Amino acid sequence: MATTENTVLQFSQSSNTLSAKVHPLVIFNICDCYVRRPDQADRVIGTLLGSVLPDGTVDIRNSYAVPHNEFSDQVALDIDYHHNMLSSHQKVNPKEVIVGWYSTGTGVTGGSALIHEFYSREVANPIHLTVDTGFKNGEGTIKAYISVNLSLGDRQLAAQFQEIPLDLRMVEAERLGFDILKRTSVDKLPNDLEGMEASMERLLALIDDIYKYVDNVVEGHVEADNTIGRFLADTVASLPKLSPAAFDKLMNDNVQDHLLLLYLSSITRTQLSLAEKLNTAAQIL
Repeated sequence: MATTENTVLQFSQSSNTLSAKVHPLVIFNICDCYVRRPDQADRVIGTLLGSVLPDGTVDIRNSYAVPHNEFSDQVALDIDYHHNMLSSHQKVNPKEVIVGWYSTGTGVTGGSALIHEFYSREVANPIHLTVDTGFKNGEGTIKAYISVNLSLGDRQLAAQFQEIPLDLRMVEAERLGFDILKRTSVDKLPNDLEGMEASMERLLALIDDIYKYVDNVVEGHVEADNTIGRFLADTVASLPKLSPAAFDKLMNDNVQDHLLLLYLSSITRTQLSLAEKLNTAAQIL
């Protein structure tokens, strides 16, 4: 248990060149931990795992929650649980190391300075990620901070939290799940075919935007951008050269394989349910 008397300052912009990139799996894990939190807990905190890329970007790829208790200006972390979880994760992904910690909420709080001080002993210059699990107005506020000591001479006055650029990129399949996660209520989760249909509609919309952009450049309505041109050229070059018949066969084969997996998983669930009922009946008799 520790007590802090330091002031916490929060800045929306930072001149620091450090940036972070977070994968959607981390956001899903944080939201899942928040839903499963104890009734008396107001927020959830946990450890961020990942690596530092050659360009200096902090790549956040995984996370796990750490039990804690907060009482006004006091914070208690289950350090043994944190170290056990870290050891277990590194047995599976030895290249993933601690890069910071996360908390649910809309910003930095007074207790954040104490928690950040602990993670500063685990890793140099840790990232503090905040996730607003309320998704107000259908948008989730996700921000990343670093802490800099604000001192006057030899005396430390406050913990200065500065916001850094955060990149949240995802493929279309992940974006579908993230859009559903932002909704306050969902009638039902889309099945695989509905998800594929939504992805195809999104793909067609993007292709239509590309056509419009290229036409505008050719007609001189929009100034050409070499970066976009190289990106489009690389995208077209990465496409396999298939005839329409070969493409249709490839799609049909993939759909059939997918349906076969759905059928096998349905059979497995039925067998497990039947075995559970037979086991329960045997115990009663």
